[in-house]
Amino acid sequence: MKIKQMLVAFTISMVLAELLLVLLSWLLSAMMVGGVRSLLSSEGIRWFFGQFASVLASAQLVWLLLLAMAGGAFWRCGLLHPSCTYREKTAKRMVIFTLLAYLVVIAALTVVPHAVLLSATGRLLSSPFSRAVIPMIAFGVMLISVVYGRMSGHFNSATDVFDAMSVGIAHCAPLFIVYVVLMQFYESILFVF
Repeated sequence: MKIKQMLVAFTISMVLAELLLVLLSWLLSAMMVGGVRSLLSSEGIRWFFGQFASVLASAQLVWLLLLAMAGGAFWRCGLLHPSCTYREKTAKRMVIFTLLAYLVVIAALTVVPHAVLLSATGRLLSSPFSRAVIPMIAFGVMLISVVYGRMSGHFNSATDVFDAMSVGIAHCAPLFIVYVVLMQFYESILFVF
């Protein structure tokens, strides 16, 4: 509960900072400080409303969504619980095998010369691999969670998997609110200055 209160306080402070930025941008532009654009001008208002969705649509939002889904699947699959039954121990062995197979596939796409996920210069930095690290981690976590959950009996149907991923999104819902406020404030600073 304490984390939620901290997120609420942070969100409120970001909203207040956005309001202060609106006033500050208006004052500085009225004083004709060079390079400052007012958020209260016609240009600022058009930017705020016209670019709102594109400001929020970023890779970070997708990462947050994928990690929330992966976290929900991992939490609900039961992998963190101490395994007692033969079925759970067998499921853990299958998870290890699945994880190794997944890592081999990723290595094949990145390690060999002229690999598909390398950059044009043959490096990992600034490559499709580096841009996809977070989605690959999230997919890997979802994969081992589904394998374990299905084999251990925690997931009996596709609906159980869907519900587990939905629960992850529900638990991370406050982070989405923080994301919206934080990204808008950050982009507003970039617009003003």
